[in-house]
Amino acid sequence: MEVVLTSLLLGTLVGKIANIAMVALGLGLVIFFHELGHFAVAKWCNVKVERFSIGFGPIIYSFKYGETEYALSIIPFGGYVKMLGQDDVDPSQLTSEEIALDPRSYSAKPVYQRMGIISAGVIMNIITGMLFFAFAFRLGVESMPSVVGAAIPGMPAWESGIQPGDVITKIDGNKASSYMDIIRSSAFSDGDITMEGVHPDGQTFEVKITPDRTGTRPQIGLIPANSLHIPVFQDPGASVTSKGTAAAKAEPSFLQGDTFKSIDGEPIQDYAQLQRTFAAKSNQTLKTGVNRKGAPPAETVEITVGNNPFRTLGLWMDIGPIEAIQDGSPAARAGLKVGDKITHIDGKDVGKTLNPLQLPNYFSDKAGETVQIVVKRQQDGAHPTEVSLNVVPLDNPAWLEHPIYSNTPLSVGSMGIAFHVIPTVLKVEEGSPAAAAGIQPDERIKKVKIMLPENNTLAEWGGIPEVSYEFDDKNVNWANAFWEIQMRPGWPVELTVSNKRQLREVKLVPWIDPGQKPGEQWSLPVRGIKMELLRETQKADSMGQALGMGVEYTSNSAKDIYLTLRSLFTGRVSPLELSGPIKIASVAYEVAHQGYAELLLFLGFLSVNLAVLNFLPIPVLDGGHMVFLCWEGITRKRPNEQVLAAATYVGMIFVLGLMLFVLYLDIFL
Repeated sequence: MEVVLTSLLLGTLVGKIANIAMVALGLGLVIFFHELGHFAVAKWCNVKVERFSIGFGPIIYSFKYGETEYALSIIPFGGYVKMLGQDDVDPSQLTSEEIALDPRSYSAKPVYQRMGIISAGVIMNIITGMLFFAFAFRLGVESMPSVVGAAIPGMPAWESGIQPGDVITKIDGNKASSYMDIIRSSAFSDGDITMEGVHPDGQTFEVKITPDRTGTRPQIGLIPANSLHIPVFQDPGASVTSKGTAAAKAEPSFLQGDTFKSIDGEPIQDYAQLQRTFAAKSNQTLKTGVNRKGAPPAETVEITVGNNPFRTLGLWMDIGPIEAIQDGSPAARAGLKVGDKITHIDGKDVGKTLNPLQLPNYFSDKAGETVQIVVKRQQDGAHPTEVSLNVVPLDNPAWLEHPIYSNTPLSVGSMGIAFHVIPTVLKVEEGSPAAAAGIQPDERIKKVKIMLPENNTLAEWGGIPEVSYEFDDKNVNWANAFWEIQMRPGWPVELTVSNKRQLREVKLVPWIDPGQKPGEQWSLPVRGIKMELLRETQKADSMGQALGMGVEYTSNSAKDIYLTLRSLFTGRVSPLELSGPIKIASVAYEVAHQGYAELLLFLGFLSVNLAVLNFLPIPVLDGGHMVFLCWEGITRKRPNEQVLAAATYVGMIFVLGLMLFVLYLDIFL
């Protein structure tokens, strides 16, 4: 046993070291090819190259071959080629008459040759980026198809009626070939976007969506779909279920590489059907059929998995006004409006007789029936009025769209409404943890902190962190905090409670109400199984086709970078979306684990990114040099030494400032 464990640990360590080595080699190649472009054209133009360096700053290793020193420097975030008569640290060399007299100096060469030298690095990055892409597509690149995993409640896509399992086929008339097309279209949109697609039942749809612009970038609120596969992790001993959930107690156990085939004997075709079935049968014990990795496709292992009861504190909170209504939903047809506050359902008081958190279940159970709703509706300049409406809910499972993001409203899928649950206590259940802690009606929860149980480690729980929420007039989403409690079964919760006179802290352990009968328990729509993202493979049949795909991908990547820069300057995308070298290296490490094709794809994008950014008209960068060369070519005069020096130092300060800013983002955000 010890030998096996040692072998597994050694294998994992070797794999990590290999990934790091691949990342270092790949990032080094991107920089190397850029500088090689400058170097090769400079040599071709008979310019003396004094130093060829990978990295900046103090040199850690160097050797001299011929007239050139080849160096590896300590700061691995770029590189440089130092030519006679061209030095960014000493811009006066560009206007020095003495240096210009040397026929092998950069400044002595005609403008067109200097333009060739300066642009060679960018051109080399475009070429190598295209080749990286081509080799990746020859190996086979996995991408996420344009299939919707979920629409975030209250966001534009949810309001337009997009559902889990929908396939987006066109965006603004253009074919949507991957999920990235969805992200790209919303992030770079100038206004509304039109999406066409197919619902899981085969019906086609076309909707117009206005992206939400309140965040760091415009978005419509979609989440990519999962597949039916349980992932295979780098660590063969990693668990595929979440601790404390029904899936963790399943018999026999779920294993890495399992693929879902059926539930209770009914075939499962896709993840949307899987999650809908789990939600619709949330309080039932299910028999799931999986195909085990390495087994024949027809061979099925039957796994029995129980239900996941909600763990509660025994608190019933107040319901907030309706935040959003889906187009064409039962709520919209019945005349409900954003801002309405539901007070009674079928004559029952919401908050004291009906728990707002259980309204998704209540309406789901009433599918096809007429339900009477009373709402308080705010009138312009007048007191709120009571409005009575009749609505017929759809047969949509409860909590299918759960509030996984902070301040996301709670969705009632069978009604097509979303509302916040306000952390003001209206009722405390007898015998509950909240009752034992002395919490009273009309008190308000100001803060909730979900803490790791004593003598437990985060590693035991798959690395999920402790989390806390503070509530105020803007942040009132008790439902999101409640969902996070479910994702950490058995974790103690510390509440900061206000009764208008004082604040106090109480510690509770959520419970499963012992009064609920098996099979009738209020249960989660998930079982606690980790699933792999849905991916499809794009593979070229020949190297010629791969090169064609590489050219197209290079063109699209360059356009994306341009659109990102444009959006940054216009304010549509926040600078907080930028990534620095630490984040780039981290992402590169993750994609290296996914395989050579994914790493090549990432390096290709990085090469194109370097090409575009390096050719921006900023002094110190190649684009800045090109601006001065254009000036010289047009006016037949060299730039003024003072102007050139000032511009160079301003550019240097800007680039260093930008580097410090993205490093700050990488480390602290």
